[in-house]
Amino acid sequence: MAGRFLSLFGPLSRFLPEVSSPIRKVSFNEKLFWTAMALIIYLVMGQISLFNVQGGWQQESLRIIFASSQGTLTELGIGPIVTGGLILQLLIGASIVSADLSNPDDRALFTAAAKVFSIVLTGVQASAYIISGMYGALDPITTIIVFAQLIFAGVVLILLDEMLQKGWGIGSGISLFILAGVAQRIMWSSFSPIGPMGDGKHQGAFIALAETIINGESLANAFFRYEDGVLSNLPSMLGFITTVIVFVIVIYMEGVRVELPISHANYRGFRGKYPIKLLYVSNLPVIFASALFANVYVFAQLLQSQFPNNFWVNLLGTFGEDGSLIDGLAYYVTSPNGLGEVMADPLRALIFVAIMVTFAIIFSLTWLEVGGLGPSTVAKQLVDSGMQVPGFRRSGKSIEMILKRYIPVVTILGGAIIGLIAAVAGFFGVFGTGMGVLLAVGILYQYYQLLVQEQVAEMYPALGSVLGG
Repeated sequence: MAGRFLSLFGPLSRFLPEVSSPIRKVSFNEKLFWTAMALIIYLVMGQISLFNVQGGWQQESLRIIFASSQGTLTELGIGPIVTGGLILQLLIGASIVSADLSNPDDRALFTAAAKVFSIVLTGVQASAYIISGMYGALDPITTIIVFAQLIFAGVVLILLDEMLQKGWGIGSGISLFILAGVAQRIMWSSFSPIGPMGDGKHQGAFIALAETIINGESLANAFFRYEDGVLSNLPSMLGFITTVIVFVIVIYMEGVRVELPISHANYRGFRGKYPIKLLYVSNLPVIFASALFANVYVFAQLLQSQFPNNFWVNLLGTFGEDGSLIDGLAYYVTSPNGLGEVMADPLRALIFVAIMVTFAIIFSLTWLEVGGLGPSTVAKQLVDSGMQVPGFRRSGKSIEMILKRYIPVVTILGGAIIGLIAAVAGFFGVFGTGMGVLLAVGILYQYYQLLVQEQVAEMYPALGSVLGG
């Protein structure tokens, strides 16, 4: 049963905006329709500018992870949703808050609490952006309008995510919006004819390649693009090739698994295999780590604007006159943007990799229990479904002992690998950032599985209860 803390959110849930669960079976085509509608609404919001503001959050690498767009209604993106869920999951994982997420009542209270946290954090982050001076000096009327816009947009994204997760669509809004943002960034980096600063230099890597060939220049200029004699972070063919390589590596790793033989206790002829994937907890640790790093950046910028010469604030993050990070914790948890910045400060790159890998492992291990993926939980699920490991007694303890040989090791190894890929890939100018591509591949793989599952359930209704369709 839920602890006293989560029980507090029961009465509040009646006053929260909510998307009702479908009371009938939603057809596959209808789910596609509502998924497309959610995506269209998100994309349109990303084109509507905030009222009378200029500037915005400059960290493009973190923007992609949170599906945010500078100076628009999606300025905050899914950041508050992810952060709200992260806080609750950490509280439960650390046993500070008690809850049994397999219990429907506890799960409902957890969902209500996560929604409250997300709305509150939307207000907190919106206030932080405005107070920090990110949008410049705003008059009181503009401040109120911008704040209201960000709150409204945040609630809309929360409801769109809820709509998909409750069965009206396919997957989740968080995954869908991240995938859309990464796809946009990859297309823009590959083919955009517009220069980033209006300086006549093309943004797209393929357009720069064509220009290099037409001008009879060395092909190296398309792989390493310079500005004023300094290696720049403009999209290059090196970034495109690295993007393809990362896609291939992650797709391969999605298929790497340890298969545990299992059989049904009551049907001797039934045998199968329980797969333990190398990426056992998927890409969630990268999302959680990114959420943590993004909040460090945001609050470092906020505190720096209010206490510019404070020693402790400078330890959290120091910004230059142009708003760029130059030192502090926020500097080291933010990825260098391209080989140029890595070469300029290799120590920062090494520290960032170490921090990313460490936190990816920590969040991977935390998610084992929070997400119900730990050896004890999996063993109970197998026993309850009538399964056993051939050659071992049919008991939860014996299966748990076997699973403990593999799951913790695979979790640590998988967390370290995705953390390493997410960190290092960005150094080579991967389109959509290393973290973005890593998430995109995982999301595409999940959507492929969901689409196949939905189609099979549509064609063979008798399998619907088995597949969860």
